[in-house]
Amino acid sequence: MMTDADILDWLVTGDPSVAFQARRDLEGVVDPALQRRIATEGWGAALLAAASPDATWGRGYYVPKWISTHYTLLDLRLIGLQGDNPLARRAVDKVLADNHCPGGGVIDDVCVNGMALNFAAWFRASEAQLRRLVDYILARQIVDGGFNCDIHRGPVQHSSMHSTIGVLEGFAEYEAAGHRYRLDEIRAAADAAREFLLAHQLFRSHRTGEIIKDDFLRFPFPPRWKYNVLRALDHFRAVGAPRDSRMDEALEIVRSRQSPDGRWKSVALMSGELHLRMERAGKPGRWQTLIALRTLRHFG
Repeated sequence: MMTDADILDWLVTGDPSVAFQARRDLEGVVDPALQRRIATEGWGAALLAAASPDATWGRGYYVPKWISTHYTLLDLRLIGLQGDNPLARRAVDKVLADNHCPGGGVIDDVCVNGMALNFAAWFRASEAQLRRLVDYILARQIVDGGFNCDIHRGPVQHSSMHSTIGVLEGFAEYEAAGHRYRLDEIRAAADAAREFLLAHQLFRSHRTGEIIKDDFLRFPFPPRWKYNVLRALDHFRAVGAPRDSRMDEALEIVRSRQSPDGRWKSVALMSGELHLRMERAGKPGRWQTLIALRTLRHFG
């Protein structure tokens, strides 16, 4: 069994993106010099190098998965590339200038707009640029408190865990960036959406108590648009939420996935084109270990 110190050493000797977040979240040390290295070394440098001269990736805003502009910017945000990175900021400006749909979104999908709000706020889009995304998302909240990307196809009565977590992460980053437009409404919507997740104990049907999807108990990184309980718990941690008894079973599942050596394993990603593969499935995963440790520590 590795000690806590051994695991921390293993994390901080990995890619600069993992090292930066490990030091920040497990040691309480924010290291700007280490964060700057994300743009010039390892995974962050490789993602930036894949950009076209016009600050786009793939063959369009959302195609193909997972090398499109949308998912590359989301990956760069998740690994912690600095928000003032010139290429990422130029790419976000282009996304917001070139992509419009009725109602204000970048495309007519609330899940995609939640993810776009997340990376656009992180990469310092202005409040004026983000208002239309906020308007689009708030107009599509379901009566049960969550969100569902199927709403653009017709009336929807029940929310999607996938769409809801994407929107919640977008709302959290928007507020963290200091924006105020419709903030009271966003906070109320976020509270209702988190209650929607908790009402399902993060992974169970509120009607039958059965597991909604087995995939909710797998922890790929990056998760793309897909929901899982570790991603949900990490969101609750990120916004400073207190422990709720309805999280307990999900927390125990995360604990149960810890390997005998004290780490968590990487798991296979969804099929599709990749710029790079950060970690090998079945091997100790730095992302899974970091996210699990910081989440379990937060909730005691």
